[in-house]
Amino acid sequence: MNGASREALAAARERLDALTDSTSVDAGSLADELAAVTALLHREVSLRRVLTDPAQAAEAKAELAQRLLGTQVSGPAGDLVAGMVRSRWSRSRDLVDALETLADTADLTAAQQAGKLDDVEDELFRFGRIVSGSTELRAALTDRKATTSAKGELLRSLLGGRAQSATERLVTRLVTAPRGRSLESGLESLSKLAAERRNRMVAIVTSAVPLSDPQKRRLGAALAKVYGRQMHLNLDVDPEVLGGIRVQVGDEVINGSLADRLEDASRRLAS
Repeated sequence: MNGASREALAAARERLDALTDSTSVDAGSLADELAAVTALLHREVSLRRVLTDPAQAAEAKAELAQRLLGTQVSGPAGDLVAGMVRSRWSRSRDLVDALETLADTADLTAAQQAGKLDDVEDELFRFGRIVSGSTELRAALTDRKATTSAKGELLRSLLGGRAQSATERLVTRLVTAPRGRSLESGLESLSKLAAERRNRMVAIVTSAVPLSDPQKRRLGAALAKVYGRQMHLNLDVDPEVLGGIRVQVGDEVINGSLADRLEDASRRLAS
């Protein structure tokens, strides 16, 4: 997003944070409601165009949204959507993308409130690794001919009882309603969104053998110093690394030996 849409999304996220700070608002239920509105506006192209038409009065659009949603969503969800359609959007699709982001954020907020955000981050990463390592599973989850219920049942068999409820909801929405996203890019976006809940960046760390706790702490501290933000480490093991370590932060990749190059990586990135 850019321009007006970026500003509108930032304002909507602030309103969402204010809502979910209230003990009277269930963040998980709010996520479900926002996801339902996302699906509605994704389907009804003409409606979302009306709701984002800059020629229409902001209050008129807000009243239309509240009238259409009526009792189908809670008051907080209705107020949040009304506030979003009052804003100016560069493209009508941006409103739907923003609603989807808020739905995912609400689920991650619910996990954070329950003290389970770290678990959700790790589960999203591990699920991505499982998918990337199985062409059959990826094909089944992205098969356009497969029904939504069939994909949902497959995910329940994979994640049900084995992952946090927020993880299952997030992945299920991504798989059953990808909205043009690839599975890989969707999972990456969810991981980044989860990291943002703690103002952290994500580093994908691949090593030949599992890192010890001191090594994790040393690497995390070095990367935090370089990037100026707390770092969440997604850890993976690949024997082909041959005793070394590979660290990816966004588009940047650092390679070095496990024992003596962590500090060197910090120095090279800072130079």
